[in-house]
Amino acid sequence: MAVPFRKTSKTSKRMRRTHYKISENQTTKCPKCGADIRPHRVCSECGNYKGKEEIVKKEEAAN
Repeated sequence: MAVPFRKTSKTSKRMRRTHYKISENQTTKCPKCGADIRPHRVCSECGNYKGKEEIVKKEEAAN
């Protein structure tokens, strides 16, 4: 079994791991209402997906 000749320093180890990071979520604009949504998902504001109304939103009655 191979054993390293010297201990890997903290700096070398951290420099190697700089590419392991989380990227932020991508967002797009809803073509109907303009809200920011994640791609390939139903818009939470208007309920549309690919030009069709997938979720029917109830309008609040103003009293």
